Amino acid sequence: MAITQAIANSFKKQLLEGDHNFASAGGDKFKIALYTSSATLNSATTVYTNSQEVSNTGQYVTGGGALVNAGTSITAGVARCDFNDRSFTGVTLTARGALIYNTSAAVSNSAVAVLDFGADKTATSGTFTIQFPAPTSTAAILRISG
Repeated sequence: MAITQAIANSFKKQLLEGDHNFASAGGDKFKIALYTSSATLNSATTVYTNSQEVSNTGQYVTGGGALVNAGTSITAGVARCDFNDRSFTGVTLTARGALIYNTSAAVSNSAVAVLDFGADKTATSGTFTIQFPAPTSTAAILRISG
């Protein structure tokens, strides 16, 4: 079992087919789900699954939580999108990684990206926050360059 950070291969194809809209106003709805170290997630992941997802606790429920899309931009030939950081409060959980997925795409619950936290991250009766990198051309969570 392993979580490997990657953009989902299926997402790349669906993006070219026009199945995802990252506009901050009127765009698709995206969620993030948390997984234990027993999960197998990688570039071959195609859709959200609840297999090895962390258990319901506090504000965290099966399926994860909605992401707020902070919009898209392009600089120096690199297009990118950004999400606001996502916190789950009142939780006791341990997560090794996460899956960003699209709940409104032509392919329901389509995987977008797998996040590997590098190690188990824990919150005990507290807040678990996923902090997204700065939306720069070299660090944004999703970026496309030529």
